[in-house]
Order: sequence, then structure tokens, then C-alpha cells
Amino acid sequence: MRADASAPRPLPPALSAAANPEGIHDLRTVHSSSEENTLASGPYGSALRFAPSPQENSSWSLQRLQDYMPSVQAWYKDYEDAFVKKFKDQLMIARDHPTETFGVVVAAGFVLMQGPRRFLVRNTIGRLLSEQDRSAKAELCLKELSQSVDKLKKDSKNMLLKASWGEQDLQRGHTKIRAAGREIQRLANSIYKIESEAADLMDGLRALPGRTALQLRAEVASMASDLKTQRRELNKRIMKISELGIRV
Repeated sequence: MRADASAPRPLPPALSAAANPEGIHDLRTVHSSSEENTLASGPYGSALRFAPSPQENSSWSLQRLQDYMPSVQAWYKDYEDAFVKKFKDQLMIARDHPTETFGVVVAAGFVLMQGPRRFLVRNTIGRLLSEQDRSAKAELCLKELSQSVDKLKKDSKNMLLKASWGEQDLQRGHTKIRAAGREIQRLANSIYKIESEAADLMDGLRALPGRTALQLRAEVASMASDLKTQRRELNKRIMKISELGIRV
């Protein structure tokens, strides 16, 4: 039985040499040198000196790699067994210590998740900030807030000034409209009086015989009709002024 079954066996020297940038060339050199030194001392040494070199045999490297495949597979199996054993050991530890495992999982969740990580940073590193840094930040925020308030005050003052000007214009317009309405009302009353006088004149002309009286009645009737039309237009204008809420 091996002393430590979980420990992986080291990679064969030939394969370690093949992993460098020289690749297969180093592998050929290592095995070629070792094999030549071994065989050269035997009875067939002189014959092997005249045999083709590995560099001249294109299939030599493939054959040597195939020879080392069992060693590579055994090395991989050792590492696989070691990984599986380590994983099983960790599972056994987690099962035997559930409280510690739960704590580790929760801590990892706090570190990996964005929301809890921000909470931890805010409540740890944030509290380690010096009072000077906090004061500087507060002063900067206060300065920005003060600038915003000053700007709002200035804008509010401009708006109030414009509103005051508008109210003054509205008041002046209100006064002018009321004065115009009163003038229109006075003119309408005057037209009504003239219409009454024209009606009386028509009654007097009807009592007079002759062609001249007939012509005068026609002129008075036309004048009375024009006055009536003007009075109606003035009354409509007075109604519009009243609809604006201005008493005439």
C-alpha cells in the first residue's frame, strides 16, 4: 500500500521537458542521449552507431509519446483521485460543522452580493471616515444648497415683479375699459333721446299735408333707423364689457 495515496505522482522528466517551448525537440534530445549512452556500452554499440538517428526517423517522436501515455494517464488519475478526496474531505467537514459552514456561506453571500456589500461598506468603512472629511462634505453640500436657495429667491423675485407689472397693466386696462363702457353707455342714452325726438317729429309731419311733408317724413324715418342700428351696436358692446366682470 502507498504511503500517501492522495498525493499525485510527479510528471515524468521526459514529459516535463516536452512542456517547454522547445517541445518535441527537447524530448528527442533527452531520450536520444540516454538511449545512445545505454546501448553504446553493450555488444550492439557499434551497430547502433550506424543506425538512423531519431532526427531522421519521423515516426520516432510519436512512438515515444505513445510509450509514455500510460504514465500520463496514471499521473492524471492520481490528481483526479486527490481532487475527489479533497472535495469529500471538505464535505465531511461541512457536515460535521454546520454552524461554521453556514457562517462562511452567509459571509460569502454578504461579500459577493452587491446590496449586502454596499451595506457592509457603508457601516464599516463609512464609519471610519474622519470627522474632518464629514465636515468638508457637509460644508460642500451646504454651499450647493445655499446657491440653489439664492437662485430660487432671485427667480421668485423676478416672477413677482413680472406679476406686479401684469397686475398694474390689468388694473390700468380695467380702468380704461370701464371708462370706455361708461362713454358707450352715455352715447347710447343720447341716441335713445334722439330717437324719441325723431318719433315725435314723425308724428308732427304726419299731420301736415303736401309733398314736402312726405319727403321730410322719409328723411326722418331713415335717420331714426340709422340711430336704432347704432344704439344696438353700442348695447352689444356694453354687454361684452359686462361679461368681463366690469360694471359700467
